[in-house]
Amino acid sequence: MSAPPAAPLVLASTSPQRRAILEQLGLPFEVVPPDYVEHDPPDADVVELVREHARGKARSVAARVDGRPVIGVDTSVALGGRVFGKPAGIGHAEQMLEQLAGQTHVVVSGLCLLTPGWEVVEHEETRVSFRGLTPRELAQHLAHGEWEGRAGAYAIQGRGAALVDRIEGDYLNVVGLPAALLVGLLADRFPGAYGFG
Repeated sequence: MSAPPAAPLVLASTSPQRRAILEQLGLPFEVVPPDYVEHDPPDADVVELVREHARGKARSVAARVDGRPVIGVDTSVALGGRVFGKPAGIGHAEQMLEQLAGQTHVVVSGLCLLTPGWEVVEHEETRVSFRGLTPRELAQHLAHGEWEGRAGAYAIQGRGAALVDRIEGDYLNVVGLPAALLVGLLADRFPGAYGFG
């Protein structure tokens, strides 16, 4: 006799990248857009910030999903104590990329998994090193518009891959969801239910 199928997880995000990662992991899930407003002060502690945003997103949908497990995620880029959130416009994106060029920054994601009975908030960090960028390369990257809505003004799974010299850590964390961390939490909290643990 097989166990009943696990209840679909609820992803409190409209990010296509996060949906794709959950599909890649073979997890059943539904998307419920969060009702949460992010505020990213540039001098904030990046770990506290992403954990707070992940928790806020998850909590904002929890009451609407009949007790199913909710996943909230938030990802930011940090360099030298500054948080690089989503750029406000192309000029802001250009400033971010100029500062990240030739440097190693940290991509930090907060992950919240919650049910009516408990809540777990963790985070993951991945180091990303950019190569030096010429003004022409920078202009070409900006012209494609991929910087829009992206922490740090790039998407590693897209044209932003050409900016990267190397990474240390979970690649999928840079895409937008710390997959290894999520799998570990599901294995620990729901052994076997989602195919892990």
